[in-house]
Amino acid sequence: MIDKLEAIKDRFEEVGKLIVQPDAMADMKEFSKLSKEYKDLEKIVAKYESYKKILDGITSAKSILETEKDEEFREMAKVELEDLQPRKDEMEAELKQMLIPKDPNDSKDVILEIRAGAGGDEASIFAGDLLRMYQKFCEKQSWKLSVSDFVEGTAGGYSRLVANITGNDVYGMMKYESGVHRVQRVPATETQGRVHTSAASVAVLPEMDDVEVEIDLNDVRRDEFCSSGPGGQSVNTTYSAIRLTHIPSGIVVQCQDQKSKLKNYDKALKELKSRLYAIELQKQQEEVGAERKSMIGSGDRSDKIRTYNYPQGRVTDHRIGYSQHNLPQVMDGNIQEFIERLRIAENAEKLKAGQVD
Repeated sequence: MIDKLEAIKDRFEEVGKLIVQPDAMADMKEFSKLSKEYKDLEKIVAKYESYKKILDGITSAKSILETEKDEEFREMAKVELEDLQPRKDEMEAELKQMLIPKDPNDSKDVILEIRAGAGGDEASIFAGDLLRMYQKFCEKQSWKLSVSDFVEGTAGGYSRLVANITGNDVYGMMKYESGVHRVQRVPATETQGRVHTSAASVAVLPEMDDVEVEIDLNDVRRDEFCSSGPGGQSVNTTYSAIRLTHIPSGIVVQCQDQKSKLKNYDKALKELKSRLYAIELQKQQEEVGAERKSMIGSGDRSDKIRTYNYPQGRVTDHRIGYSQHNLPQVMDGNIQEFIERLRIAENAEKLKAGQVD
């Protein structure tokens, strides 16, 4: 672990020199990349420096116990050693967590897709409830959520919707929401008062940059049409909405939330690239093998991940067996506790798998 920390310290110092070079400052993309790396490494280096001070203190205390004859000095050294040892163990655990390889996509913005599943009209209504839950969560995180495409349900809510979420470390948190969400409650359309189970699937895709996913535009068919839904006169009367079809894969995406045809095209193209990236990522995970894949954060939209039980006011995350009896607060966007516990569980799996020495 010490070797890794020393290498990180060396890289931190190197980045500190690179970031002030004229070439880096003239290239905003490179400057932004180096700035983020510097900020990430700075946290680890600061913790490492504190850890080294504790190691020096332990070494000094042990030396006094081995060589000092004065009982008063020896007693002081014993007290210091008793204080420093648990702090050393605690800091080692923290450093191991910090050294766990990060998903390079964690800092990216995301494309969020919610689809109504089994349950008819109630599933569409629940999809709308999930959207509101994520809107509230994004507000708490100071993120921006904008719906780019949607199909309304016949009794309310949405049969399908796509949204973009932008902010700091969005994918690193939202990736745990991918999968099937179930709701157990008495639907508004139910006259007998019976509890029904409905479902909606959530997919969270990291938004890809142009340099990360290349698409041959000759393989993409572009269609233009009038936008539907709210958005003002120009949105509904001009051919500003864009539909892109990737012919080799059959993937179709569309965007209609912007008044500008060009902006809708850019957003649709980013979504297309993200979906193609997700397909490639899924192939890689299958090649790795099921025994090495974690169910936590796997992003498989077929996995049943969470149940919202209204009669009992309970929300249960099935991946970690954790429940909260505060369903109204959860639906109001308070899902941070679930995300933190999932992140801790995933890191524990990585440590167990030996990803940090």
